[in-house]
Amino acid sequence: MRLVHQFAMESDLIRADTVEAPEFPDLVRRYGVRGVPRTVVNETTFIDGALPEEEYLNRVLEATVASRIEERR
Repeated sequence: MRLVHQFAMESDLIRADTVEAPEFPDLVRRYGVRGVPRTVVNETTFIDGALPEEEYLNRVLEATVASRIEERR
């Protein structure tokens, strides 16, 4: 979780929120949370588990590129 918050501090294009799953069961259902951490990128891509920084960054970048391509269609 710390890593995604660091990304958000570095870029105005990134927003990061941390949610305690037991306190927000509606969000758990909405995003299909089965384990933590679960990162949701642009409501369409999910990253589960703790990953090394480089892999995590690559997955976030891939998700954002895919979202932009979808938006242009």
